[in-house]
Amino acid sequence: MIDLFGITNCDKVKRAIEILQEMKVSYLFIEFKKERPTKEKILLWKDFLSDWPVNKRGTTYRKFKEEFVDANDQEKLNIIQENTSMIPRPILERNGKILKIGFDEEFLRTL
Repeated sequence: MIDLFGITNCDKVKRAIEILQEMKVSYLFIEFKKERPTKEKILLWKDFLSDWPVNKRGTTYRKFKEEFVDANDQEKLNIIQENTSMIPRPILERNGKILKIGFDEEFLRTL
């Protein structure tokens, strides 16, 4: 079973779900807007990426960029947790192990 984290109205998340369904891969969708990721989860994603899990090209990040850049680590965690639209999507995990952060059709088709 794959855990897929994202936002319902995100085109990349919608496409990832379509591919998983097409490939008959079982998944559980975790909606950021309904179930905010824990700070521990955000830190795991940060470790996986070797950087903060933020989409620097997205509108939400650009809205908070100055505040985010000037923030300390705890403040950055709070900003991400309160503004989940800045997290890259989708995030795929299996049994708590991060498989992929961000949309990658080729990867999805290997699951």
